[in-house]
Amino acid sequence: MLDGRVAVVTGSGRGLGRSYARALAAAGASVVVNDLDGDVAEETVRTILEAGGSAVAEVGAVGGAETSQRLVDRAVGEFGRLDVMVTNAGALRDRTLRNTTDDDFDLVVNSHLRGTFTCGRAAAARFREQGEGGRLILVGSPAGQRASFGQTAYSASKGAIVAMMRTWAAEHAKIGVTVNAIVPTALTRMVATIPGLGELVDAVDRGEPVPENVRRRGLGSPDDVAPVIVYLASAASAEVTGQAIAAGGDRIALWTHPTEIAEQFHAGGWSPEEVAEAFAGPLKGELPDHLPAPLDLGGN
Repeated sequence: MLDGRVAVVTGSGRGLGRSYARALAAAGASVVVNDLDGDVAEETVRTILEAGGSAVAEVGAVGGAETSQRLVDRAVGEFGRLDVMVTNAGALRDRTLRNTTDDDFDLVVNSHLRGTFTCGRAAAARFREQGEGGRLILVGSPAGQRASFGQTAYSASKGAIVAMMRTWAAEHAKIGVTVNAIVPTALTRMVATIPGLGELVDAVDRGEPVPENVRRRGLGSPDDVAPVIVYLASAASAEVTGQAIAAGGDRIALWTHPTEIAEQFHAGGWSPEEVAEAFAGPLKGELPDHLPAPLDLGGN
């Protein structure tokens, strides 16, 4: 499916990124495996090579333009081109607003949002130079789509990534570059502190199957998300762009683009009192609940 294609996957030494890199390689792509930890990056490369795939490791923290350009240059230097950029890397700090320091915020935003920006920019420049299109696959999160308690910086970064994706999709359509965001839900160490998920994460780490009722609600292993990455990297996805695509367990779904849900008009404009009347009257029943938990283990 991906024979002859070359992909970079940031943050692919562990977890979801590792699954993405291995799946892309299994589908025929040559992969640049990136991680801050050189040992885990090399381990991922080793498993790809042992399975008959093609991969190299490029160690470094994403964020600045230097690392992003180095990743693109490594792909071109080793494999002759670049076709796919998957921006998965990022740090996490579990802090409510009052406990989030400037350093916490900067670390998370720099790794997730700025890292996505610089990697996307470097990849898009290479795609334009090659003149054969390309694939930008950004990584969002339910935390960026819905409320996520204790994730000020992470939610802000992931929400911004999806918004950036839509702009990039519009900007690059004319040169055949598709831009989409995956919104994964998987039982990784990142979600182990969420109530009710710790034991499931431990079970997945032991190689146990995810219960069917959990899979049906969109939670599985990292390997359950990887097929969507492979599809988005392929020629088959040429008509899919500007989309936020949820994936996890047995489920895939499309997130809607933001849209207005109600409107009111007042001839000559509004006074504060008239705005208050609108919210107490015709708009009251239209106010959505924006605070559902990002992962729901209840129900069917």
